[in-house]
Amino acid sequence: MAEPPILSWEGLGLQQGGGWLFGAPESAGGSGGLDLHIGPRDRLALIGRNGAGKTTLLRLITGQIEADRGLRKVKPNTNIVWLEQDPDFSGHETLMDFALAGKDAPAQYAVESIAGQLGIDMTTSAAGASGGERRRAALARALAQEPDLLLLDEPTNHLDLSAIEWLEAWLNRYKGAFIVISHDRTFLKRLTRATLWLDRGSLRRKEVGFGGYEAWEEQVYAEEARAAEKMDAKLKIEAHWLERGVTARRKRNQGRLEKLWQMRAQRAAMITPGGTAKLKLASDEDFKSKSVIVAEEITKSYGAGENQRTIIKPFSLRIQRGDRIGLVGGNGAGKTTLLKLLTKEIEPDSGTVTHARTLSGVMIDQQRSLLSPEKTVREVLAEGGDWIDVRGNRKHVQAYLKDFLFDPSLVDAKVGTFSGGEQSRLLLAREFARTSNLLVLDEPTNDLDLETLDLLQEVIADYEGTVLIVSHDRDFLDRTVTVTLGLDGSGHVDIVAGGYEDWVKQRAQRTKKSTQKAQSSTERASPPPPPPPKSTKLSYKDQRDYELLPARIEELERLIANGEAALADPDLYRSDPDKFARISKSIDLAREEKDEAEMRWLELAELVEG
Repeated sequence: MAEPPILSWEGLGLQQGGGWLFGAPESAGGSGGLDLHIGPRDRLALIGRNGAGKTTLLRLITGQIEADRGLRKVKPNTNIVWLEQDPDFSGHETLMDFALAGKDAPAQYAVESIAGQLGIDMTTSAAGASGGERRRAALARALAQEPDLLLLDEPTNHLDLSAIEWLEAWLNRYKGAFIVISHDRTFLKRLTRATLWLDRGSLRRKEVGFGGYEAWEEQVYAEEARAAEKMDAKLKIEAHWLERGVTARRKRNQGRLEKLWQMRAQRAAMITPGGTAKLKLASDEDFKSKSVIVAEEITKSYGAGENQRTIIKPFSLRIQRGDRIGLVGGNGAGKTTLLKLLTKEIEPDSGTVTHARTLSGVMIDQQRSLLSPEKTVREVLAEGGDWIDVRGNRKHVQAYLKDFLFDPSLVDAKVGTFSGGEQSRLLLAREFARTSNLLVLDEPTNDLDLETLDLLQEVIADYEGTVLIVSHDRDFLDRTVTVTLGLDGSGHVDIVAGGYEDWVKQRAQRTKKSTQKAQSSTERASPPPPPPPKSTKLSYKDQRDYELLPARIEELERLIANGEAALADPDLYRSDPDKFARISKSIDLAREEKDEAEMRWLELAELVEG
């Protein structure tokens, strides 16, 4: 029998600003209250536009705010823990003080254990801590509380790649349920098994992870458009359909990706195995004439004597007009240093950086330092007027707001009333209007929702100048950049034609070659090894497991696939909730058995090989 949900809500509804944010009753023109059921092992992606109410829904789940209608049921002794997007560190002297505050504080040893794995010093001053340090401290507090249901609101914001990968590994081992709001597509695809979609006041659920969300979204909108035509209520739905333009945008983005792949192929032909940019398909003079930034044998170190640390070893690169350069690596690997060297904000210890005479740059940082909370949108974009110059073309400020997914009526709203994601979007709108041929983006994806990320990718793809991007968002880099500069912290910089995944593949290949070379060298230098001892014979049970487990693993994979196919039926939950629960439970059990079977077979394989 299926396990009962640890939290459920029947007929949930919430009013805000005189209207219904979601769950409006049919008498108020809505589709009725929301139904929400969370199982003890659910891995849920919560998707929705900025302002749809995602964070508000998490607040309702925790009980921080009361709903206007509906019945909330929570399994007794369920520990619900919420990792907020921007936790309040005020009033705490150190990060550890923050982690141990409140009646629900975890044990100090548990916080110290997780903090050690995350590489964060909890004695750091809370007031002086960076965004990354605060995010790690908040994670240490949340995970140490041993939650049964974990609510994660943009958990990867301000984290570097190593910390994101650590969190992914922790959540894969985690035995409870979680709901995650995130703009990080790679993070969502790797971890989620079902999707909650909050859209226009309604909540939909589908038993597919985020990897299947976009196809589902397009299918839903297409069905709505067809239904609207039949019901002769076309105008209302069509307005939304045209606003989103899901199919059209998907085709445009596919065209942009094909163009990106072509640019990567061209760039690959210009990069030698050593990593130095060199044209092979056209004249060297033509290549040089298109260069906007030329770095030749630049180096950078900090400290002196025994404390000296090399940040950048001799490094050369020619950046051409139209290049999209991504900088990746862990915190402290030297990304910011390299960025400042390339933009001539700092000077190299040796070597030279040369800019084209016509280079004119725009810097968009992650702190939104260019925005004042007291200014209105009109003042930020058009200096208080009605018109804005968008890269030399005059445009009405309200029309320009729509290009960046804002309601034109917000033109006189104050910046301080906007969410962090909306402020980031407003900053993008302001800076992309300026005439420039070099755009520098420092962690541009923080606080952005998925739709704004799509918009940012489109704007970058259509930008005629050169782009430098520092980001930990792996999917964003894979969709955007033509060249990746990968820093591993040793001072070496990889130059890869492609995105983040291309860099990972190159590193894996290099590591494999280094290992093989070291083994070969050891074999030549060492005397012949003694004959191996006679291998220990496997027991009867071990031998049978070794022979039969592969077939069982394949069988379990088929069971999981069949179950997921059955759950993809949108009518199954309403028509037969017991069957839905049985299938869900069987999939969870099959996944657990498959994991155990794979581990058992790997252990036996090591014995056989030994």
